[in-house]
Amino acid sequence: MLFATLCAFFVAAVTPGAEYDPTPMPVAEAMLDLAAVRPDDVVYDLGCGDGRIVIAAARRGARGVCVDIDPKRIRQSRANAKKAGVAERIRFREEDLLKSDLSDATVVMLFLSPELANALRPKLEKLKPGSRIVAHWYPVGDWKPDQVVKIRGPWGRERTLFLWRL
Repeated sequence: MLFATLCAFFVAAVTPGAEYDPTPMPVAEAMLDLAAVRPDDVVYDLGCGDGRIVIAAARRGARGVCVDIDPKRIRQSRANAKKAGVAERIRFREEDLLKSDLSDATVVMLFLSPELANALRPKLEKLKPGSRIVAHWYPVGDWKPDQVVKIRGPWGRERTLFLWRL
């Protein structure tokens, strides 16, 4: 028990803002709608967890990239994508999202702490013109969003989504 507690503390200390908290599916679908995801998009989910957002994007015909530092989450997202029949449309990267190459992204999805999202700003600012960024619950630093959507559902607390178009 002590070992598991120490391991959890170490993971949280090394990757603050990377704790696993799955996005409810209605919120994930709303994020994709807000970004107006199309079949020609490449959707990145930074801190992908179980892969649900990228899997939903792939079901819409887009390609996707799941990025997570936790090997358990990458295994889970890969298995979920295979079960959904969309694994061939998704790449899986077990890596630090702050070191990820986002050069082919047209849409980036975030459900991260404000500190981690803000640390990504230099990478996000280099995305191609026309790219979209959607953040769940927390904005990215002091960026003024193009659109803000609030969602209330059976999961409890109201969810806020932020969209930026580059």
